Amino acid sequence: MSLLTPNPGLIFWMLVVFLLVVFILAKFAWKPILKGLKDRENEIQGALDLAERTRAEMAQLKSDNEKLIAEANAIRDQILRDAKDAADRNIAESKDRAAIEGQKMIESARETIRNEQAVAVSKIRKEVATLSLEIAEKVLHRELSDKVAQEKLIADLASSARLN
Repeated sequence: MSLLTPNPGLIFWMLVVFLLVVFILAKFAWKPILKGLKDRENEIQGALDLAERTRAEMAQLKSDNEKLIAEANAIRDQILRDAKDAADRNIAESKDRAAIEGQKMIESARETIRNEQAVAVSKIRKEVATLSLEIAEKVLHRELSDKVAQEKLIADLASSARLN
């Protein structure tokens, strides 16, 4: 039972030792402990502030990257449109040149056909004239073989020459 009953001498010495420990802690340990806690709190706050700034910078970088990507996409789209327009213009110009060249070829072919036709008509006329002369010569030989027929032909020719 003696453990459970308080002894005033023991309480006094416990109180003295406790106050001594409190005094020593207050004199030598509380300031460094509080300073360490304050430093730690400042470090934690600095780290939190740095994390916040970093997060803000990351958000800004992300925003800048999205803007750059949007600009790059717009430039790419513009380049593609320009290339398509240039290709369409080239195709249209090629079609126009081909149409003009085709028209020239058709015109050249028509001119060649006209020239060949003129040459053919000229040859045919020459042939017809030659044949006509040969036929006339044969007819005249047959008609003029007789003296009376010759005189009659000369008279007819003379009368028709005067009429014209």
